[in-house]
Amino acid sequence: MDELNVLKLYNESDNKKKDKFSNNLNSELRVKSDYDRVTCNFEWLELMEDTIPYIDNILRNPNRFIINEEDVIKIELAKRVTVESIKHLSKNTNLIQEYDKKTGDVKPSKILNITKEESYDTYENRLIYTLIQNMKFYIERMTKDLVLESSTKEDKSFEYTASTNVGHEKLDINMNLNSKLSSSHKEVNAEGLGIAERLEKLRINISALTNSDVYKTIEKKHIALITPPIKKTNVIIKNVNFQYAMKLWEFLQTNDSSSSSRKKESKDYVDKGELKDLVDETFLLNYLIIDSLNNSSPDQKNIEKIQDNIVNNMINQVISVNDKITEEQLKDIIGKQFTIIKYKNVVSDKNIRKIFKDNITKYFDKITRLK
Repeated sequence: MDELNVLKLYNESDNKKKDKFSNNLNSELRVKSDYDRVTCNFEWLELMEDTIPYIDNILRNPNRFIINEEDVIKIELAKRVTVESIKHLSKNTNLIQEYDKKTGDVKPSKILNITKEESYDTYENRLIYTLIQNMKFYIERMTKDLVLESSTKEDKSFEYTASTNVGHEKLDINMNLNSKLSSSHKEVNAEGLGIAERLEKLRINISALTNSDVYKTIEKKHIALITPPIKKTNVIIKNVNFQYAMKLWEFLQTNDSSSSSRKKESKDYVDKGELKDLVDETFLLNYLIIDSLNNSSPDQKNIEKIQDNIVNNMINQVISVNDKITEEQLKDIIGKQFTIIKYKNVVSDKNIRKIFKDNITKYFDKITRLK
């Protein structure tokens, strides 16, 4: 539809009527609206899902160091004698029980025993332990009042009453329009899992991390959690797994707001601006539609259309014969022909009526004579 027919009706309508309509118009437009939008942001969930494999890599290949535990024990309890044990005994001769001068054998009563153990208690491992704890706290906070999907509800309505008059014609209108919108958006990942299913899967994966040897070892020590600022050790800076883990760390530190936001708004007012002007114009268009019922009948419109076509054809023929004819000359020709044809039609009509009257008279005379 290239052009609305109602606009054509407006353009062809009587301007005086339109002015009278507008000048006498008295109208009121009451508007109501209720808006409720819930927006969910699950960026944190996606980030955790993406980081889990990198944390798992760290725990499978943890940073560690060797601890030497030294203890002076009875010689019969010692499992092996090391160079460190001999050096310690040479410095602590009071631990020598017997000395054989002939053979040079030394029999100590006690000796230094050194036990070497691997320790997971490194700064990097404690940082990952803290990150896992932060993830668990964050999930609990975000899911306390969890909204699983974004949604929008919007109800709008207006009530319009108006009256006016065009001359002796009185007009009034009562109009109500209601609009209801309700939509929702369910978050689904590439695997087709919804938010609730993804959260359950995430909790299972985190639980698997807490069952690692590194996590359990550090947990038994009841260490204090790492707090910012983070030490930029070589491992944290250069290790790819730690680089991804630190992105999640930074996100959890700086994004602690709720995963969903809500905006509600209600309005109830009498509009006196552009909206009312638009509805007033709609009332005017409705009037012009009903007023068109009083215009010329369809037959008359057809007659006018035929007349226009005949005149157009006639003018085209005259111009094709003499394309230099002026507007004044064309008007003179049309005027002369109109007078001749009109007079001819009148004369012809009188002759026909006279002949018809004479024949009727003769017919009645004949009937009278027969009687």
